[in-house]
Amino acid sequence: MTAATLFTPQITPETDDMSADTGLDNHAWDTDGDSMEYEDVAADHTNEDSIAAAPSTSTESAEFRKLQKKLRRQVSWAIRDFNMIEDGDVVMVCVSGGKDSYTLLDILLLLKRIAPINFDIVAVNLDQKQPGYPEDILPAYLNEQGIAHYILEKDTYSIVKSVVPEGKTYCSACSRLRRGSLYGFAKQIGATKIALGHHRDDMLATFFLNLFHGGTLKSMPPKLLSDDKQNLLIRPLAYVEEKDIIEYARLKEFPIIPCNLCGSQTNLQRAIINDMLREWDDAHPQRLASIFKAMQNVAPSQLADRELFDFETLSLDRDDNERLFEGDNIQAGQTESLTEIGLPVSPKTQAFNPKFDRKLLSTESDNSAENKHTNQKIPTINPVI
Repeated sequence: MTAATLFTPQITPETDDMSADTGLDNHAWDTDGDSMEYEDVAADHTNEDSIAAAPSTSTESAEFRKLQKKLRRQVSWAIRDFNMIEDGDVVMVCVSGGKDSYTLLDILLLLKRIAPINFDIVAVNLDQKQPGYPEDILPAYLNEQGIAHYILEKDTYSIVKSVVPEGKTYCSACSRLRRGSLYGFAKQIGATKIALGHHRDDMLATFFLNLFHGGTLKSMPPKLLSDDKQNLLIRPLAYVEEKDIIEYARLKEFPIIPCNLCGSQTNLQRAIINDMLREWDDAHPQRLASIFKAMQNVAPSQLADRELFDFETLSLDRDDNERLFEGDNIQAGQTESLTEIGLPVSPKTQAFNPKFDRKLLSTESDNSAENKHTNQKIPTINPVI
């Protein structure tokens, strides 16, 4: 096998009956740093044992169709929300042989057939020459599926083993070497987007790794411009839960390739974080969804980053309206000292704030109701997360 081998077999045309229910509408897609900062080093091989041990299930089942529809919608929403794929794009999908990248490639190929825009997909695998790596599995699968792809060969395994001290984890060094090779190759072949298989749980785990061990509030963004501005990275599985990917891979019976380089290491911090997230998900099913929503709803003024928010120039902008103390009495002690400071020794009090007089409020609401259309919608109450 050469250093970069291209396979482009003929794709057999197939009919698609999903266009009526795609999760897309008629508009486009309505449908690096310090070693302590954790980036795109999430393993794509978690829980392969549970996938392999599961019994085979037909992809014609109602269970599979329902799950595929869910993933298709979530991926299309992520693409739409972050403008990940545009008309004419060439999307390079990085395929490692793990459940995440298999699922990403499969869903993107589905969307390619039914999307309201035209884009091309090419799969790229980097054979890092780990001992015992089954280099025939992935090309055989991609050829069987008729997917244009490249297999890149580079011995990053030896480099990682030589630069990482004994007992330290390989993930950071391995991912940086892999990322550098893939970035350069994407530009070489003219790919406009690089699609990675990180899912919602990877993004949450990276957030907590940086929080607990890196001292930063950062994670994996759904869309990222590389530091040299030569490549755009996208993560179309950003809204997808790992447990759904595990089930999808089981039903599709993907030929999973385990990672012997990093998977053989114990006590990885990411694995510990993943265990914590799974425990939370079991005990509090909506907690992870709430945390991920918080990552999309950041309030810089409520944090403490002086670069993100200008705390230094905050100043008062008071009006002439007085807000009196609502209570029974005010005891002013050391009146001479208060006078010296220039503060009042007999501040006024009030029983209630006239702004919140119920009679006035009810009168105002009645007047505003008369000016509105009589056909009112039933108010919607948001459920507590």
